[in-house]
Amino acid sequence: MTTLDDVTKKKSTPPSAEEAAAAELVRLAREQGLSLTGPDGLLKQFTKTVLETALNEEMTEHLGHDKNQANPDRASTNIRNGTRSKTVLTESTGQVPIEVPRDREGTFEPQIVKKRQRRLNGVDEIVLSLYAKGLTTGEISAHFAEIYGASVSKETISRITDKVIEEMQDWSARPLDEVYAAIFIDAIVVKIRDGQVANRPIYAAIGVSLDGRRDVLGLWAGTGGEGAKFWMSVLTDIRNRGTKDVFFLVCDGLKGLPEVVEHVWPATTVQTCVVHLIRNTFRLSARQHWDALKRELKPIYTAPSEAAARAAFDDLAENWGKRYPAIIRLWDNAWEEFIPFLDYDTEIRRVICSTNSIESLNARYRRAVKARGHFPSEQAALKCLYLVTRSLDPTGKGQARWITRWKPALNAFAITFADRWPGSETY
Repeated sequence: MTTLDDVTKKKSTPPSAEEAAAAELVRLAREQGLSLTGPDGLLKQFTKTVLETALNEEMTEHLGHDKNQANPDRASTNIRNGTRSKTVLTESTGQVPIEVPRDREGTFEPQIVKKRQRRLNGVDEIVLSLYAKGLTTGEISAHFAEIYGASVSKETISRITDKVIEEMQDWSARPLDEVYAAIFIDAIVVKIRDGQVANRPIYAAIGVSLDGRRDVLGLWAGTGGEGAKFWMSVLTDIRNRGTKDVFFLVCDGLKGLPEVVEHVWPATTVQTCVVHLIRNTFRLSARQHWDALKRELKPIYTAPSEAAARAAFDDLAENWGKRYPAIIRLWDNAWEEFIPFLDYDTEIRRVICSTNSIESLNARYRRAVKARGHFPSEQAALKCLYLVTRSLDPTGKGQARWITRWKPALNAFAITFADRWPGSETY
């Protein structure tokens, strides 16, 4: 617990009005033997004073006169009518008892602490943040009891998080950009109890706009294993929300997806994740051969053309086909979805050869899912993942770095896809 002796000395420069007021409060608290924090500390009393002062100011504005200062010729006869006691939960000092002013006619509607409100808005944001980071309702309840000395039931926490469901539905139906430079898609598996606990896929898509901004386009709950059939409904939903064209759709090599994408956006190029191919290659080989395989693989995915890539692959097949036939079959099966990016500028290759952006998102999702084991319903699972999405990049710096990284590629996109670039510009 912080004591008043820990307070730093005044600066030599003249203090501001706020600093002078704070210093006076500290001096008075020291004279009374109060600590800064704690159940009866200065901060808690100060919070109580601020809230009550704000409520009294609201009452003055509502009535049109200060306490005991009513004009006898006024039209309204409404006056103050005492106070009522109330305890509110704050994010900094826990539970704070306050006196809320009342008016005789009962028409006063306070805003700083509304009627029937038991928590300040910051508390709800803390609950949502903790929930998005993977804490269960029981763990959040225990956290408030330990840190703030406040009792917040699991049911209350559940009600707080349920408030975002309407927001989530609006987010899932919002209009999207007409054109995206690329869309990255993937799915994660979560356990949902629907009669019995079963694995269910949750599909996610990240779109990269023509100014380099990334956006999670939506979350969709599937019914079985990940498959191209359900991706058809996902991509159709994205199209129905306003997306007319996508230059590239990047995935991890899902069978049947190119036919699905061609039906939704005929001009879109489907690119399989090269990093996934390389990882799967190493998964099928012994560790002592990894260095040699690296040297054999690099000429394939860095080739200047499809023909050069095929020649490098033929060398790989000749050198390793007998020892690792599964590796050769892996690359052969993915070849048609692997080669498209070889036709484009190096800057374009760099940003579409991997699904790392959505893999990073899925890692955040898995971290939140892991703590819960399973969800009671599909809606509960989507709510959790939406709150994770909502909490992405809280500093705002990550998005800026992302945009900067995509600028060279977007210049190449503007030249390559000039006929499909929206607007009247000619590149």
